[in-house]
Amino acid sequence: MDDNLHSPQRRLIELRMEHADLDSLIDLAGEDAPRDELVMRRLKKRRLALRDQISKLEAQLDPPEPA
Repeated sequence: MDDNLHSPQRRLIELRMEHADLDSLIDLAGEDAPRDELVMRRLKKRRLALRDQISKLEAQLDPPEPA
């Protein structure tokens, strides 16, 4: 059972959830009056880093087939 808690598939799900949460947070913050630009840049940078981690993990789990 411990292996399941640390599996790459579970990590991928966690990263996707965090990415979705950041998407929602950024969208909500964008609807309000412009807030702190530094905070928005940090949120967007974190979201981009998550997207990169998700892409790398997806590639490890499902490597592309050779041409």
